Amino acid sequence: MLRSMFSAISGLRAHQTKLDVTGNNIANVNTVGYKSSQTVFEDTLSQVIRNGSAPTDQTGGTNPAQVGLGVKVAGITTNFGQGSTQNTGRATDFMISGDGFFVTRSGNESLYTRAGSFDYDGLGNLVTPDGAQLQGWMAQDGVVSTNGAIGPLTIPFGQVMAPARTREGTVVGNLSTSATAADPLATPPVTATSVQTQITAYDSLGTAHQIALTFTKAGANQWDVAASEGGVAIGAPQRMTFSPSTGLPLTGTTFSVPVGGANWPGGGIAIDLNGMTEFGGKTSLTPDDVDGNAMGTLQSISLSNDGTIVGVYSNSLREPIGKLALATFANPSGLSKAGSTSYRVGDNSGQAVIGEAGTGGRGSLTAGALEMSNVDLAEEFTGLIVAQRGFQANSRVITSSDEILQDLVNLKR
Repeated sequence: MLRSMFSAISGLRAHQTKLDVTGNNIANVNTVGYKSSQTVFEDTLSQVIRNGSAPTDQTGGTNPAQVGLGVKVAGITTNFGQGSTQNTGRATDFMISGDGFFVTRSGNESLYTRAGSFDYDGLGNLVTPDGAQLQGWMAQDGVVSTNGAIGPLTIPFGQVMAPARTREGTVVGNLSTSATAADPLATPPVTATSVQTQITAYDSLGTAHQIALTFTKAGANQWDVAASEGGVAIGAPQRMTFSPSTGLPLTGTTFSVPVGGANWPGGGIAIDLNGMTEFGGKTSLTPDDVDGNAMGTLQSISLSNDGTIVGVYSNSLREPIGKLALATFANPSGLSKAGSTSYRVGDNSGQAVIGEAGTGGRGSLTAGALEMSNVDLAEEFTGLIVAQRGFQANSRVITSSDEILQDLVNLKR
């Protein structure tokens, strides 16, 4: 039989595989996180018609004469290039910008995916559409440790943040040098310049208290600081002095508000005044870094670029709940497809290296967006035409070989 017929048959098979791969790419053009595949061909063994020879002193060398025996599929490679971004606005849609993979758990098997469309199950776990649980590290007392083992990420909706009493705070700003101290003997009498700022403090039950801090000019480079609540003084005033050359505080840089009672265990509120100045210009006071909080319940979540899931509470505070884990592989193309746009560790992929987003080439995370398929339709339709024409050409070789065999049979009639 003719070698060309069998070569053409191998060509039909190879181009049929290319058509299958191209058709699958086109079918997944809108699949979230899908990575397109390409078919790579290589020739098969060749039959040597005449061996080559080395040159000698009397004759030149000759090249071998070889006839190829067809084509085969060398491999089907996966293109892990970045797909386009689709903004969704959903808090549980995550997109990786980089080379990492989300880690999920289905039964006893760890799977890896680029599809970041997650949702909640009945227990608050973040899961894929087919029920695989998203993996990461849960926070303990608002702190996420990435040194331990990963586990399911659970959003504890309805979780209560206990109230905490206010223990310290800071007031920053400027007290103007143009302020005047009291002078009752002047005509008319001069009253002292007073400025006030207010801090919101919380007792141990989470009840808010509006505490006013009043700064009154007492003399050259001197101010008296007093605290009050609802117009009622709390404790005695404290003298604060500033350097006449630098305008920076010298004494009285810590003011203690002597709150007391069963709801204020542990003493007063320490107010740090080291950030105060006495310069010329306008007077402005701003409370800053006042701790303590009222009771709050978890309302929603947000995601930072390093994968930290931050809980937003009804008391306007934000606290880490957990952190997504990402995995990288030495050879992502060696991963084995597990369906549902997921992969499992393959023989040639290397083991998963799990860590935080933004480290080790794992890329950063974006919430409210999805990575779409990286299929290029123009390229795929061009490949479809090439595969179709290759298939037609090989079928034409079979037809021509058949005609030759028919002529050979008809030599004797």
